Amino acid sequence: MQIDNFQTFIKQAWQNQDYQTMTPIQESVMPLLLADHHVIASSPTGSGKTLAYLLPMLEKIDPEQKQMQVLILASSHELVMQIYHVVQTFTLDSRINTLALIGGANIKRQIEKLKKKPQLVVGTPGRILELVQQKKLKMHQVKAIILDEADQFMTAEHENTIEMIIKSAPKSSQRAVFSATISDVFIDRISKYVDQPKIVHINREDAGTPKVTHQYLICEAREKVDILRKLIRNESIKPLVFFKDISALNVFSEKLTHHRLKVASLHGEVTKQLREKAIRVFNQGELDVLLATDVAARGLDIKHLHTVIQLDVPREVDQYVHRAGRTGRLGSEGGEVLSIVTANELKQLKKLTNQLDLVLNRAQLIEGQRVMVDGMSDE
Repeated sequence: MQIDNFQTFIKQAWQNQDYQTMTPIQESVMPLLLADHHVIASSPTGSGKTLAYLLPMLEKIDPEQKQMQVLILASSHELVMQIYHVVQTFTLDSRINTLALIGGANIKRQIEKLKKKPQLVVGTPGRILELVQQKKLKMHQVKAIILDEADQFMTAEHENTIEMIIKSAPKSSQRAVFSATISDVFIDRISKYVDQPKIVHINREDAGTPKVTHQYLICEAREKVDILRKLIRNESIKPLVFFKDISALNVFSEKLTHHRLKVASLHGEVTKQLREKAIRVFNQGELDVLLATDVAARGLDIKHLHTVIQLDVPREVDQYVHRAGRTGRLGSEGGEVLSIVTANELKQLKKLTNQLDLVLNRAQLIEGQRVMVDGMSDE
């Protein structure tokens, strides 16, 4: 697949962004989408999935047809806006009208913007369905529906909504499903929306993304906050730190703030404005640490993030993959995932990393400095 095969405005945007070559997921998926196949595709976070589906969709949109032709669904506000930023970049010199629709935003303003007849819409499922049911968003001329981070849609919260949206579109519309992780169970469940799909799987070794190392550090539960503080101070790292639940996150936030570190948090109870501010100032390097729960961090694209720290063990493999996927993205110099665990938690951590076939290295704090330890028993 060559970028020269696309329309001029797409080629120009590609060159302006200084892209050199297509990534494996782009090379694999683009021809399939251009040939109107249904697709289920997995590739690591940060490997170029957005452009893999976006460029073929833009290529097929008819700007003369003043109706929505492509609908891209994403599970979080952040991911919708991240995708929409890429959409805006690649439609700058085109006649394609686009719109982002997220829950929590003023619906009357969104309805007003829909009067401009966008050909491409990016949105969260709840708001999209609301507008469809109000007959403000017309689905009858939709040519393609894209589900991004689609594993998040196979939950009780989203699945019925997704089904209703898809049923409102023509049966002939193209369907494409993308995620960092796709299991056989997921394929079975999603197949009712995607008839006879072409399945593409790109693993991290083949994806062209920078190398990520995986480490662990054993301590008592009560020592975790002190170890995190020492790592931030002594190594001058600015990590994204993951927690399973809000209560543990809030405890750490208070303790780190007490030690005069600049801290911000992302979780379900944080307002949209505060979330946007936290991500912005972290990207600008003005925070020492950003604390997040798994759901709140979905879709985060933090430039040049090197270190992800886990203060607990993820519940399942997919959570580990998505946490780790915040670092080592295309264009970066690689990254690291450090799990700070108790001896009991280590067993669960190793179970997950073994399933992912990851090399897990042990680290230790010696005089406040992290060093790698070889051949040392974990017992």
